[in-house]
Amino acid sequence: MEMENQWLAYAKRLQALASTSLYFCKDEFDRERFTEIADIANSMLAQLGNVPVERITNLVSDFAKGYSTPKVDVRGAIIEGDKILLVREKSDGKWTLPGGFADVGLSPAENVVKEIHEEAGLVVAATKLFNVRHKAKGPYDPDARDFYKLYFLCECSDTTSPFTGPETSGVDFFSLDNLPELSLGRVVKAHLETAFAFHRGMVTSTLFD
Repeated sequence: MEMENQWLAYAKRLQALASTSLYFCKDEFDRERFTEIADIANSMLAQLGNVPVERITNLVSDFAKGYSTPKVDVRGAIIEGDKILLVREKSDGKWTLPGGFADVGLSPAENVVKEIHEEAGLVVAATKLFNVRHKAKGPYDPDARDFYKLYFLCECSDTTSPFTGPETSGVDFFSLDNLPELSLGRVVKAHLETAFAFHRGMVTSTLFD
């Protein structure tokens, strides 16, 4: 199993500890120290990602506003025959399972239903949770943020043809042997294979990692 760079993991952990400490800290001298630790962590992340440090700080909108926890990403797999639905993200021009950040106030299943409707124009029901992943421990593109990724099997509840939404520039069904270029920060081929295995009853329990 591939994992993210160890120094990236250290920098993210330092950033999270600084964020939580600044939220709870009352002593001004300690606040100065935790702020310095945060600055060091952000500089490390910026250098590791070869991006301006401002981009790193802008990624963490809730910094020092509460206990630092991983974000949640939900993805939905719709399988018809031997093909799976993918959408092309406008942000990078690559393809992924429809989904995105989980919104506050909605359950994971409600979130994935909403995301599929927004990105592919389909009304679906989330039927099974087939995969739970920690992004840092998978073969995804590196990310300065920490994620738990939840994958659902979904079924269409109408006969509408899929169509693009505000954040997508393409939507189509693909077979595993004819996949387009995947957005590897969002999905990898192995998890599309898991979706088919679960759909076909070859896997009967949810995978956690």
